[in-house]
Amino acid sequence: MSFSIKAIIRAFAAPDHRINCRSALWRKLTQELDRRGARKHEAGAFLLGTRSGDKREVTDVIFYDELDPAAYSTGVCVLHAAAFSKLWTICREKALTVVADVHTHPGDAFQSHSDRTNPMVAREGHIAIIIPDFSSPPIDLTKVGIFEYRGNHEWHDRSASRVRGYLYTGFWS
Repeated sequence: MSFSIKAIIRAFAAPDHRINCRSALWRKLTQELDRRGARKHEAGAFLLGTRSGDKREVTDVIFYDELDPAAYSTGVCVLHAAAFSKLWTICREKALTVVADVHTHPGDAFQSHSDRTNPMVAREGHIAIIIPDFSSPPIDLTKVGIFEYRGNHEWHDRSASRVRGYLYTGFWS
């Protein structure tokens, strides 16, 4: 019989979560997005990790400007085709998958028309996370936008205001 005390406690602490990210990694991610965007323009990253059914475990991060140095040059996040070739190579080398993408917005964490019509990964089930206020601290998880791609430019809103515990970044991650 194989079990993990941490997994059991996590099941009680966040039973409905679909995305799990260690609190230290989440903090590092949001601080780095804040720094890279300089509170003047959007910044973003891909969250890499593993999937088991509907559950996703974030274990690594690759920032958009590491894949494409011009990713923030327009003020919004734009990646060119070569960036995705680099991303898929990194995923193969690390034996990880893209768990979600995350980017910042000024003000509220809503999906813009561009976000809805240009998913970073146009695959059903992909998760897009939007952090408000250019990721300036403190980050209130209840204000983070979480959207699941359903295909054909349709999305389900999985934000905390609609789905409790979808993203878990607590101690038991």
